[in-house]
Amino acid sequence: MSGTSASTAVLAYIPSPPQGVWYVGPLALRAYALFIIVGIVVAIVWGDRRWVARGGTKGTILDVAVWAVPFGLLGGRLYHVATDWSTYFGPGGDPIRALKVWEGGLGIWGAVLLGGVGAWIACRRRGIPLPALGDAVGPPILLAQAIGRLGNYFNQELYGRETTRPWGLEIYERVNDAGRVDPLTGVSTGVIEKIVHPTFLYEMLWSLVVVVLLVVVDRRFVIGHGRLFALYVAGYCAGRFWVELLRDDYATHIAGIRINTFTSAIVFVLAILYFVLATKGREDPRSLVSNDAVDPQEDAGSDTAASSDAGTDATDSAADDESGARASGEKGTTSG
Repeated sequence: MSGTSASTAVLAYIPSPPQGVWYVGPLALRAYALFIIVGIVVAIVWGDRRWVARGGTKGTILDVAVWAVPFGLLGGRLYHVATDWSTYFGPGGDPIRALKVWEGGLGIWGAVLLGGVGAWIACRRRGIPLPALGDAVGPPILLAQAIGRLGNYFNQELYGRETTRPWGLEIYERVNDAGRVDPLTGVSTGVIEKIVHPTFLYEMLWSLVVVVLLVVVDRRFVIGHGRLFALYVAGYCAGRFWVELLRDDYATHIAGIRINTFTSAIVFVLAILYFVLATKGREDPRSLVSNDAVDPQEDAGSDTAASSDAGTDATDSAADDESGARASGEKGTTSG
């Protein structure tokens, strides 16, 4: 009986993908990069729809993304490297690896911070309020994060401590073509190294729950001025704080506590304070229209006015010609 139970438990474990990188000639197709790209596309498409529904100009989110995405990727990488400094610059570290974003390692807080700077620049250029844009893209960004976590699954990273839970994740030994152990780009040998908590999955599921809650709150309440974005940040940090407590992989510690745990707690408090203190209500939809947008009604009105003016000018010109002809006729009769 015990043997049957053990067998059932083992069968319930979640298997890891056999590999996370596929090669098409010299081209490497990386699952991590693929899911990040998919997440960005989803966030842009859904974010634009939400922005238009609030009164904004269609296409604004894509224009903002041109600034926010590069800044966000840079910020995410800088945060990761700064909080995992010894891996790249410590004894035995390889500084060049700090530039290899495709190997994984993007800190969400750095991505949001510098991504926000890029979005602010874009908003200034288009004359729209950044907090309002944050409310529109908050849920889509969190959905993009959830999608991106699937990349961690393929990379066999961001997992937690060993466990015997039936939903534990199997971590496989991976080797490259030379037969050397290569967890990132290698292929599974089928040998299970350990069974761990799938913390990437916990975070992904938590993010999806928060996305649904944000959408519900946004529909039921008149919320704006960046307060919905603050709820997104607070909701994510609450889940991340709990997830960090389950992890035991290498990380920088402060007073024996993982630095991401500290960051989650501090950012959570700041987000709640902003939510409480920020302006209540929602922005006037007219303030969300980009300064380079053309109102179709105004444009049609301008065309009608121009046509009317042209018609008036033509009528006046014809009248002048007719008057001139009559004057010439009368003068010719008198002289004859």
